[in-house]
Amino acid sequence: MAVKTITIDLKAYELLAREKQGDESFSRVIRRRLRPEKTARRLVAHLAEVSLGEDALQRTEELVAGRRRSPAKSPALRRRGR
Repeated sequence: MAVKTITIDLKAYELLAREKQGDESFSRVIRRRLRPEKTARRLVAHLAEVSLGEDALQRTEELVAGRRRSPAKSPALRRRGR
């Protein structure tokens, strides 16, 4: 595994050291803190931030309905008889 040496001030080091769990490496702490694992719990916690409003949902339904009336003209769709 390739490594890179970085310089941080004492306060940053102390903050990082406090985040360590057991014999966890500083690299693992940084990855854990800066790139949280994707879990269902995290998804549910952020759903309110990405929810669409009623106007956006209505517009999406209109677009989908419009596409049903005028399907794409692709060879795959023509082969199926659409």
